[in-house]
Parts: sequence; C-alpha cells; structure tokens
Amino acid sequence: MSALPDWLHVQRGNAPLLISFPHTGTDLPQSVANHFVSPWLACRDTDWWVDQLYDFAQSLGATTVRTTVSRSVIDVNRDPSGASLYPGQHTTGLCPLTTFDNQPLYRDGQAPDPAQIALRRTQWFDPYHAALADEIARLRALHPRIVVYDAHSIRSHIPHLFAGELPQFNIGSNDDASCDPALADAVEQLCRSSGSSTVRNGRFKGGWITRHYAQPDQGVHALQMELACRGYMQEPEQITPDTWPTPWQPVHAAALRAVLRHVLRACLDFAAGATPAAHR
Repeated sequence: MSALPDWLHVQRGNAPLLISFPHTGTDLPQSVANHFVSPWLACRDTDWWVDQLYDFAQSLGATTVRTTVSRSVIDVNRDPSGASLYPGQHTTGLCPLTTFDNQPLYRDGQAPDPAQIALRRTQWFDPYHAALADEIARLRALHPRIVVYDAHSIRSHIPHLFAGELPQFNIGSNDDASCDPALADAVEQLCRSSGSSTVRNGRFKGGWITRHYAQPDQGVHALQMELACRGYMQEPEQITPDTWPTPWQPVHAAALRAVLRHVLRACLDFAAGATPAAHR
C-alpha cells in the first residue's frame, strides 16, 4: 500500500468486510477554514464518535477506511456530479452550503465556486474513493463475496430533514438493489430483536458509497447503517456550542455496541456463505 495523506486512514484486515467512515472527520483545512461562519457550525453535523463506536471491528478482521476531513469541506458520500440522492427531499450536497437545520455554513461571498469544488474533489474526494476502490478490489480478490458497510449517525430530531423522531436503526440497501435481500433481512432482524426502533429503506436508503460500489451480482454487497445518536450518546434538547457534541461515553454506548457486534458478525457470516445468525 502506497503512502497515504495524513487525513486518510486505512486499516487493513483480511476478512470479507470493509467499513467506511465518511463523516466522522472534523478537520477544517487551513485553506478553507476561515470561509465558514464558525468551526463549530462547520463540524456540527459530524457523525460523532462513530469510529469509536465500531472500534472493535478490527478484532473481527474488518478493513476500515476513514477521512478526518469534515463533511462540510467536501462530502465523500455524495454523487460527485452534484445530483441529489433524494430528489424532492431536503438534503445536503457535495460541498454543502447549509447545515442539516438549513443554516448557512459560509460567510457572505465565501461559498466555494465550481473551480474550488473541483479542487476539493481532487484533494480529498478522489483519494478517499481511490482507497475504497483499492480495498474493495483487494478483499474481493481474497473472497468470492464481501460486504461494504457504510457507518453513519445523525441526531434523532432534525425537522428540516425528517418528521418526528428518527428510528434507532436505519438500514439502507437502496431498496435492496445494493445487496442480497438475505443480508438486509439478517441485519434488520438483529436490530429489531434488540427492542429498538428499526426501519429499512426509510428516510435513508443508502448514500453514494452504498449505491456506487454495490455490485451484488459480482460479489460486492453494500449496506448503509444510519444510527440515531441517542443510542450511544446524550442528545441535549438545545444544540449549542456549549451542549454539542456531548462526550464519548463507553458505558452509554455499550448496549448499542453489543448489537452492532452481532450485526457485523452477520455480515461476515453472509460473506462466508453461512446462514447469518439472525436466520439460524
């Protein structure tokens, strides 16, 4: 593996499972940091602590790919053409201009123009996806089928994006086009058996990573897991610089981590051709 930039973290395993962490980064490169209204606002919609939530994955032999650059700089889980993943619904783009609550991210006149967006793609988007593609190819050469698991989280209440309280587990399989339905069935059953609210292909059906890399007929099965933050961290009533994010608390996260361990094992069982645990 050639040398990677400091912001791109790849940890290799040899099991048939790759976990992508596209939104856990909080770095605001110096070249763009002063363009944002504030560093806190630019980082507010981070998938807080998700890489720590899954830090057991390496013990299962999984490969992980993570960027430390904030999604507000460039979102590596968006279609690089700029096309919306959810036509007709509120969402954020490749280089978001607003937060999830529809607040402007940039100072007046500081939003990126097409040339700046192209530069950000070259600097941060393209290397992330080159690493993902390389690891998928490496694992696929080792195994007849693999699972690409895209790991996310989001606040439980964001009226601009969805009504009411988001379910705890939001499984996205692009309406079962991104993986064998048996895999999505197994993951869904495990989540439901935990007693927590679960939905499959609800508000979140899978982002660009799930949709772009999925080739189930060629042995590459992709899933997105969007977790409501309340399952592993405290969510305050008011989101302010003084209250958000709340600290990583392993004790609070323990129950959810136990479910996620079973979920990843089910992914490995599926890739190995065994009946996933939820179906035994």
